[in-house]
Amino acid sequence: MPLIVRSLALALLFAVTAAAADAAVPFGDTVIFRDSLSNSRIQFERSKKGTVAFLGGSITEMDGYRPMVCELLAKRFPDTRFTTINAGIGSTTSTTGAFRLEHDVLDKGPIDLLFVEFAVNDDQDGHHTRTECIRGMEGIIRHARRVNPNIDLVVTYFVNESMLKTLQAQGTPLTIEAHGAVTKHYAISTINLAREVAQEITAGTLTWAAYGGVHPARAGNAIAAAMIDELFNRAWPSPLAPTAQPQPHAAPAEPLDPLNYGNGRFIDPAKAQVKQGWTFGVPDWKAIPGGKRDQFVTPPMLSATAAGAEASLAFEGTAVGAFIVAGPDAGIVDASIDGGPFTPVNLLHAFSQGLHYPRTVMLGTDLPPGAHRLTVRMSSETTSKSAGHAMRIYQFVAN
Repeated sequence: MPLIVRSLALALLFAVTAAAADAAVPFGDTVIFRDSLSNSRIQFERSKKGTVAFLGGSITEMDGYRPMVCELLAKRFPDTRFTTINAGIGSTTSTTGAFRLEHDVLDKGPIDLLFVEFAVNDDQDGHHTRTECIRGMEGIIRHARRVNPNIDLVVTYFVNESMLKTLQAQGTPLTIEAHGAVTKHYAISTINLAREVAQEITAGTLTWAAYGGVHPARAGNAIAAAMIDELFNRAWPSPLAPTAQPQPHAAPAEPLDPLNYGNGRFIDPAKAQVKQGWTFGVPDWKAIPGGKRDQFVTPPMLSATAAGAEASLAFEGTAVGAFIVAGPDAGIVDASIDGGPFTPVNLLHAFSQGLHYPRTVMLGTDLPPGAHRLTVRMSSETTSKSAGHAMRIYQFVAN
């Protein structure tokens, strides 16, 4: 971002923050502080270094609220050297987030503070059920806390037009309700930007256009960052006590969903056993119609383009799937677990017509724990909207 644009964004952010500070209760109950953010503060203040990660979709990936929050932290801790991880990938949901958390975040080293956002993508990209929302979000939280019980977490709910209508009708969007059940169960602090925006638009102090839409403008991102700054105010109201020590966060005795994706991980597609029709390597993207995103152009993938292509994968766990890019030629794959009946899974997404769309498709769930074998076979069946029988696997996923 050019310096002048960043300066304008930060000026707007701090103006919003100052205005919020004049209110009796800044942001009221749309900022929910639970448990503690003391562990990250102790790290930032005493060691003079810290790692902050952001996991989400395109709202996280874009130059929006994330760099503003980084600027706020730098202002609060001017002597601290921060490492930041941008683990936002456009179009991805909490399901994908749970499976890539290890590779994209936790494998980078100890994380002190983790921000998570998936409410919008679970709604408009994944069209997730409540169960799917919970399995993804709970999986992220449980996995992060298992690896590092001291990690501080914040979950932010952004908003799209349909979610806004639900909120203005005094309802709660399904994704926010489901993620909220998880954050309450684990005492995770939340930023309900969606409700704040709905309230301000209803009150006439904000418009959807000024907010900026699904991908917020600077003004919308500044509201999100100001709310996070208010969370910091509530979490850190007084100087750090000299005797303060990091404490592991308490974990609930039981998960909300025993089949949550808390053991989510990638499995290298090169480990698959090919019977026929699959190749492993970088696709010839220049010869393949449809838009491509840069991060998916160079990695090798396990690819099939013809009906009858068959491969299998050994895995352990209760669920298996594939993180794929599904373009105009995405087909239907038949999936079988442990030699059972084949079940068709349509790989085409509503946004696949013009883009090789990154998505995670589950090929087996609710499995008994233990060793299993997945078999995938490209179907001769197709849909009227598909131009082929292709499947391109970036990573297998298992839980």
